Amino acid sequence: MGTNTTALRRADQMFPVLPPEDIARIRRFGEPREYAAGEAVFRTGQRGIGLILVLAGRVDISQHDGAGQVVEIAHHGPGEFMGEVSGLTGKPTLVDGVAAEPVQALWLSPEQLRRLIVAEADLGERLMRALILRRTSLIESCAAGPLVIAEADDPGRARIGNFLRRNGFPFRAVTPDQDPALADLLAPYRDHPESWPLVLLADGRLLRNPAEQALAEALDMVGTDAADRVYDVAVVGAGPAGLATAVYAASEGLSVVVLDAKGFGGQAGASARIENYFGFPTGITGQALTARGFVQAQKFGAEIAIPACVAALDCEAADGIHRLRTNDDRIWSARTVVIASGARYRRPPLEHLARFEGRGIWYWASPMEAQLCVGQEVVLVGGGNSAGQAAVYLAAHALKVRMMVRADGLAATMSRYLIDRIEANPAIELMTRTEIVALDGDARGLQSVRWRNRDSGEETEAPIRHVFLFIGAEPATEWLASCKLDTDRHGFVQCGGDPAYPLVTSRPGVFAIGDVRAGSVKRVGGAIGEGATVVAQIHAWLAQRVPQGAAAEVSA
Repeated sequence: MGTNTTALRRADQMFPVLPPEDIARIRRFGEPREYAAGEAVFRTGQRGIGLILVLAGRVDISQHDGAGQVVEIAHHGPGEFMGEVSGLTGKPTLVDGVAAEPVQALWLSPEQLRRLIVAEADLGERLMRALILRRTSLIESCAAGPLVIAEADDPGRARIGNFLRRNGFPFRAVTPDQDPALADLLAPYRDHPESWPLVLLADGRLLRNPAEQALAEALDMVGTDAADRVYDVAVVGAGPAGLATAVYAASEGLSVVVLDAKGFGGQAGASARIENYFGFPTGITGQALTARGFVQAQKFGAEIAIPACVAALDCEAADGIHRLRTNDDRIWSARTVVIASGARYRRPPLEHLARFEGRGIWYWASPMEAQLCVGQEVVLVGGGNSAGQAAVYLAAHALKVRMMVRADGLAATMSRYLIDRIEANPAIELMTRTEIVALDGDARGLQSVRWRNRDSGEETEAPIRHVFLFIGAEPATEWLASCKLDTDRHGFVQCGGDPAYPLVTSRPGVFAIGDVRAGSVKRVGGAIGEGATVVAQIHAWLAQRVPQGAAAEVSA
């Protein structure tokens, strides 16, 4: 199939014209609306849009940025509908819709849209495909979202870009001199390097070097807690295990909330390519795989709060309800809790390591970091599959990848297909029995690295500005100190004390799955399998402890 044919097919899927029989099916779920010519159907940042089906007239869709630039995106006529994946949850819309002439329409709230998608399977599939493709198009075209302004090699630009990309939020990155329309706006900050990167929002607000939490709040991405609501299931962690739990639990009628401090996907979401996951013979990026789970969970009504950094778990309340407190003092209550907070790569005991994190020291390899490494030598430390995938990915961008491992080789820790690929790639140099001993740099970031051969003791220093660390794994469990769960000597959560509930921890109603669980296989497939398995155990748990009908009342 030719490129043009493929593009046309994708456009037809993204902007389908629904026949009368499909419109009749949607009428059962929607409410009639009318708009005068020139009236705003919705504006950027407006919540609760859901889906709007045009019955008569035309609506023009455009995007505007804080600099006043307007980009036309689409025009919707009779039988066409407006919306993208934010419509499933009522999150802020990213574009403007204005009636070009008198319009008659059907409006579906996010809840009505989800009901339609579940009740009308074939139509729902087509609608979901269009909603997902539209968000993907906005991300790929950079035709919506904030402007991230910084020099191309600014580490802060990579930090903010990664946060937005990991959360499926479109943005456009520009250099300070790229857009002449920004000159006057940027002039006051030229001599203040601490202000960069700048983030210009669609409403004209300018954020100076914002923290991720502050940026999320400004973009209205942050979920709101419901202090008076008790969920059936609260999941901590939006990696493969947590998202699988959300999909299976929500699809079976349980009320679910998922909390994550950074973004969906976990470590798997940062993987450049996963090639040994069942059903994907040509491989799939971690971002693409977990993004599907992220949207799927929302399709079934799971609430996902990101960023929401859980600071403590109260698992000893007299009423049997577990309460999660985030670091901004919001409270989330649930009858059961699933710990799926995963593991993070270890930080080697190197002086100045923290100083250069996000400024030359990286724990993932995404397109943002790859762009910084073009034409440069980089160092990658680690011998597992994630390290191998990252090395192969970076080798396509960097001049050379020095892959350092403390062991004698990769055979004991890496899949054979990745070892063969590394050996065949001339841009990757495998350096066994080697470890980094020193980092050096300045206000601009990391500037040089010194390493040592563990056998000869010989040390070498080179002007390397980017180091990628993929070594070992530490459980993300510091937030569990208040609950005093049983763990192994490495801090991973122990389960299996109750044969009826193999994934329950030492605390009743608190389960652990995925990489955070002691003895887990540390594979995406295993994490997803445990996410499905734990839901059956939650059902059994709730059936014993929740009065008949109470779970349905809570979920309503």
